Amino acid sequence: MDDLTTASYEEAGFGRATEFGTHPGVIVVDMCQAYFTEGSPLYLDRPEVVNSAKRVVEAARTASVPVLWTRVEYEPGGANGGVWYQKVGALNSFDRGNPLADWVPGLTPDPDEVVVTKQHASGFFGTTLNEELQVLGVDTVLVCGVSTSGCVRATVTDASAFGFAPFIIREAVGDRTNAVHEANLFDIAAKYGDVIDEHTGLDYLAEGIS
Repeated sequence: MDDLTTASYEEAGFGRATEFGTHPGVIVVDMCQAYFTEGSPLYLDRPEVVNSAKRVVEAARTASVPVLWTRVEYEPGGANGGVWYQKVGALNSFDRGNPLADWVPGLTPDPDEVVVTKQHASGFFGTTLNEELQVLGVDTVLVCGVSTSGCVRATVTDASAFGFAPFIIREAVGDRTNAVHEANLFDIAAKYGDVIDEHTGLDYLAEGIS
């Protein structure tokens, strides 16, 4: 982001740092094959995001920090997809039975981890994610997944609205182009959550649940 824009936001009081809470959870947003399979209409060509997300999930499990997952699924033809499905043709990748909706190999939920299925961008809209986090006592969420401008952004925005402190791990999220990715990280950090590097996130997770 250019210096003039950054200065304008800082002068207005945007982008104040959020403090970590004492009860973290990790939300893994839509890490499915549609985004990482060459030839898919949603292909991002960001394999490094998978590797980072794997390290985050492993660190959370080691520290007994809860990991929660979101996925997208539609009735064939998008009968339950609404306006978003009509707007984005590539969402038919998530029609029930399409292998592009399957998890990325090596990055899959454990049997005891929460998985919520959604039809909209936010992991919270129309799901039990808020209630699941509250039952687990989570006050801070570390977010990884795809895409930065879509489901990650929407999930972070709603996490903030529900009172969870959201932190995006920069290396563990991605988008179609770097310009879109960086613009959305800037705006999220200004208004809704904090953007941290993987090392900071892993150090925080190593503290576990207090």
